[in-house]
Amino acid sequence: MNITTEQSIDQVNSKNKSRSYLVPLILITSLFFFWGFVHNLDPVLIPHLRKAFRLNDLESSLVDFSVFIAYFAMALPAGFIMRKWGYKSGIIIGLVLFAIGSFLFIPAANTMQYAFFLGALFIIACGLTFLETAANPYVTILGPAETATQRLNFSQSFNGLAAFIAPVIGGKFILSGNEVNPSSLSATEYQNYLIQEASTVKLPYTILGAAIVLITILFIFTKLPDIKHEDETAEGSTIRQAFKHKHLRWAVIAQFFYVGAQVCVLSFFIRFITVSAHMNEKSAAVYSGFAGLAFMIGRFAGTSFMQFIKPNKLLMVYATASILLSGIAIFSSGMITVYALIGIAFFMSIMFPTIFSLGIVGLGKDTKIASSLLVMSIVGGAILPLFLGYISDLTHNIQYGYVVPLICFIVILYFGWKKWEPETSN
Repeated sequence: MNITTEQSIDQVNSKNKSRSYLVPLILITSLFFFWGFVHNLDPVLIPHLRKAFRLNDLESSLVDFSVFIAYFAMALPAGFIMRKWGYKSGIIIGLVLFAIGSFLFIPAANTMQYAFFLGALFIIACGLTFLETAANPYVTILGPAETATQRLNFSQSFNGLAAFIAPVIGGKFILSGNEVNPSSLSATEYQNYLIQEASTVKLPYTILGAAIVLITILFIFTKLPDIKHEDETAEGSTIRQAFKHKHLRWAVIAQFFYVGAQVCVLSFFIRFITVSAHMNEKSAAVYSGFAGLAFMIGRFAGTSFMQFIKPNKLLMVYATASILLSGIAIFSSGMITVYALIGIAFFMSIMFPTIFSLGIVGLGKDTKIASSLLVMSIVGGAILPLFLGYISDLTHNIQYGYVVPLICFIVILYFGWKKWEPETSN
């Protein structure tokens, strides 16, 4: 057999293998969309539940706390389960938890208990922890190694698509747009109004849960390639060893503040502009979708800019822009505050992957555990919104609460300026 014939056979085998990966790739890519969709319903849920349960801003920030504390709690267990029983098992467990949490919105609405909503969100987020842990490595092996980055970017673009459409759809089906003065209604009429408000979540989350059940069934009957792990214990890396790297310590800090900033800005987006721009909540939900679109565009633009600008310098530029726009959002009023928040969404877009990549540079055998630490630092999304809510309630002005993300961007700017370079302390 000559070389040309062998190459032709290899090309045919490669094409057949690519075709066999097509269905698994579509299924895995759908996960990016679904977790992006449910995450970006939170900006709709916060003002909705705030109204339905007469919550203050601190109490409504528990929505984000319930979601992101689940990531912190389940990150290590999810990794352990997948190492022991495989990534496909982990994905199925994640999807089952996702579906259960979605369906739990029905009894939560029926009982009118805020704690039940928070519990449902926690269960959904536990499922998402499994899915997000598995999806990235799966996408990279579903095809040639040389196009792994291209496939991953393609799949992640569906997360951005979800960020655009989720607030729009959620605003249409969840937000009623009805504002009433309790004093103008009898106690019975007002209670019926609250019940009706709470019940609007039933249909969208039931549809979402049903879609997830369908995806689960497809995963069960679809053959997925195995991911082989190296013996991590042989590497001899520990958390203590990893934290000897100063730039990793600062990357964990910066990531904690970044995720906190992102959650503060986007989750309270609708609540914020209904106050600052005196906009009704349905219109605000549409602009929230524009913020998601700006975030997606910003990520593609940032990736292009990095061909000409070093990542740490671009991080500094984006952080500086976010600081300035945060100041405008806090101290201005009207539509300029809406545009400022959309601008922040654009400039936040590259921060998570950039901080992540800078944090693991030059770590060698400590890279894997460092990656886990950077993922766990998203607990900032659970903690920092509580401060925003507290400041908002204390000052009776949610705009002042946005000093929290402003401070976060200052920390990120400092990381990109002074603390990104690899340096190991003894």
